[in-house]
Amino acid sequence: MSNRIQETIMAAVLVLLALFLLNPFAWWMPSMLVTLVVAGLVVVFAVFASFLWREEARDEREALLRMHAGRAGFLIGIGVLVAGIVVQAFDHAVDPWLVSALAGMVLAKIIGRSQAEDKH
Repeated sequence: MSNRIQETIMAAVLVLLALFLLNPFAWWMPSMLVTLVVAGLVVVFAVFASFLWREEARDEREALLRMHAGRAGFLIGIGVLVAGIVVQAFDHAVDPWLVSALAGMVLAKIIGRSQAEDKH
């Protein structure tokens, strides 16, 4: 099976597990099931991250495609976090995890770009 197919499957499983934790069917999940789903989420995330970390571009075209995919993922992530912060700000209850995630993504982007410019 190709890396792209494996990566797509891991991404889908990761999203499904995260959505399952939102309790979409209004099930009261027993704590053991929640623990198993959380453990599965962490394991699938680790596998997915390993796919992303190991991928290497073989030529300039693949490097460009990888850059565009990374930029799209970053912008969507930032957009979702900002939207969550805005919605929660109107409720006067901004979750610190949203702000932390936003700050972490922005700082990682700045540090990563700085290190890449120094290296290349």
